[in-house]
Amino acid sequence: MFLSLVQKRRSIRKFQPKPIEKEKIDTLVEAALRAPSSMGSNPWEFIFVTDQSLLEKLSRSKQSGSAFVRNAALAVVVCADPGKSSVWIEDASIASIFVHLAAESLGLGSCWIQIRERQHDEKKSAEQYIRETLNIPEHLKVEAIIGVG
Repeated sequence: MFLSLVQKRRSIRKFQPKPIEKEKIDTLVEAALRAPSSMGSNPWEFIFVTDQSLLEKLSRSKQSGSAFVRNAALAVVVCADPGKSSVWIEDASIASIFVHLAAESLGLGSCWIQIRERQHDEKKSAEQYIRETLNIPEHLKVEAIIGVG
C-alpha cells in the first residue's frame, strides 16, 4: 500500500479551481506534525495559507518556479528553528515529504518550491520576501513552500 502511494505521487503544478475541504487540510496538518525529527526536537513550524491574495504574493516568491502557487488551493510554508535542531533542514524536508504523501493519499496534487538559498530578486532572498509577506519571526528559517490542490 505505501509503495503504491510512493509510485503514484508526482509533482503537480496545475490544480483544479476548487477549495480543499477542511477535513483534508486537518489531515495534512496532522501528517506534518507526526513527521519524525532528530531526537524528537520537532523544530518545524507550518503556515497553511488558503487566502487568495496571499497565494498570489507567494507565487512571486522567486523569479521562476513559484508561479503555479497562484492557482493552488493551499500553500504550506515549511519553516524550522535552527536553535532546536542542528539538522533542521533534514527535519523540515522529512515533514514536507509527509505532507506530499498525505496529499496524494487524499487525491490531491502537490509540488515543492525550494525557498532556502534562493532569490526573490537581485536585492532580496526568497526567504526574506516570504518572511515579510507572512510576518515570520527572525528565529525561523523558511525551507520550502508546498503547493497543494
